[in-house]
Amino acid sequence: MYLVVRTAEYGAEALLEELLTERVARLTATSLLLVAVVTTLCLVIGVGLAVLATRTNVPGRRALAVAAALPLAVPSYVAAFGWASLSDLINPASTFEGFWAAVFVLTLVTYPYVYLPVSASLLSVDTAQEEAARSLGLSPAATFLRVTLRLVMPAMAAGGLLCALYVLADFGGVSILRVDTFTRAIFTSFNMGFDRLGAVSLSSVLLVITVLVLAVEGRFRRTGTRYARIGAGARRPHPLIVLGRSGAVAAAAAWLLVLVAVGGPLGAMLLWSVRGASRPGSGLEVAEAFWGSLSAAGGGALLTTALAVPLGLAIAKSGSRLSRLMERSVYVAHSLPGIVVGLAVVFLGINALYSLYQTQWLLTLAYCTLFLPLALGPVVGAASLTPPQTEEAAESLGAGPLTVFFRVTLPLALPGIASGALMVMLTAIKELPATLLLRPTGLETLATRLWTHTSVYSYAAAAPYAALLVLLAIAPAWVLVARVFKEKP
Repeated sequence: MYLVVRTAEYGAEALLEELLTERVARLTATSLLLVAVVTTLCLVIGVGLAVLATRTNVPGRRALAVAAALPLAVPSYVAAFGWASLSDLINPASTFEGFWAAVFVLTLVTYPYVYLPVSASLLSVDTAQEEAARSLGLSPAATFLRVTLRLVMPAMAAGGLLCALYVLADFGGVSILRVDTFTRAIFTSFNMGFDRLGAVSLSSVLLVITVLVLAVEGRFRRTGTRYARIGAGARRPHPLIVLGRSGAVAAAAAWLLVLVAVGGPLGAMLLWSVRGASRPGSGLEVAEAFWGSLSAAGGGALLTTALAVPLGLAIAKSGSRLSRLMERSVYVAHSLPGIVVGLAVVFLGINALYSLYQTQWLLTLAYCTLFLPLALGPVVGAASLTPPQTEEAAESLGAGPLTVFFRVTLPLALPGIASGALMVMLTAIKELPATLLLRPTGLETLATRLWTHTSVYSYAAAAPYAALLVLLAIAPAWVLVARVFKEKP
């Protein structure tokens, strides 16, 4: 609605004049090419690591299964800062920036979005279908290519979609690496040059591209082959592929990839931290930014969870058309880039909620818009597992609806609610573009401080903020890995 209103204000002629330019064509080509290259590499790396960790006898595969997901804890702008600063430390005359630098960094931090769902799918694939293919004369390799890969295709599509949306929405990484994409151009137009028409027009194009990506993924999912079985069957462990001597080589390559993805940024932070801060008083500033991150993200987590609980219960219990529509709307909003959501909330604050403008409430509202699905999913899952007979038994004993909710439904759903709240809080701590646009004057977070120092190449001052961000982000990454590998591969 924000984009519709702003577009109507400027008129079609002014908008077309802004859009039909060489710059917009170049931004579109760069953004789409970056999405295509990074998503393709993530599919290759994510699927390869998932197969290696779940279906082969590679040495140390259980440790590898967990370690391969750890790059998820590294925000793109932290990884970009790490590699750019490491390059400057090794050779001050060199520069680590540009398109292929962005491909390298974004691939390393986004491949877990493919690796995790594909690993989960490989662990849950019905063994009987693979055994049936083997009994019909297919070799192990042919069975994997013709049966197993098709069974995990939905997980690959879902992971690829997450990677594509992440790259489209990424702002910090491409900004540090000086790559002109839509998110960087929108922020520059609005914040630096205060070019509202340019920001609105570019946001509209970015929104159209995001919707097209969602439509392509949805079309792929609807037209894909579906598999089902009658009965639960007997679950058996999947036979492991014996790699022989090549197992050591595959393990070394996989561990090298993880070491590069996580060790590169961490090593850069350590080296710059040893060199010392760029100016005095940095310890106090780090503490203030740490508290600012916790307060802003904590407020966002509380309000987001408060919204997710009634919505999640309605989705899980009623299953009505309205509840399904609300659920889809939440996920559509979640797919929007943070820069677009930030601009919309700024517009809302100026025109409708002026008393809240330049307060933390608008930042909290942006966090709710961006991260509501992270709290909603666990609530729906926990509520769906609550037996209806339990609530009915409480009602039959004379308990009212509120009593049933607080004494039966809420305690049973509490683990899911707590998990969702933690995920929202620790994801909000890493959020950068919306925080830059909406933070009240005087509020600094770890992400904004890191952005400020890296924008002027003050790597030593930025290192403590980057290190704290990674340490805080390890927790949600560990939760995700624990869920995927709940049953040891």
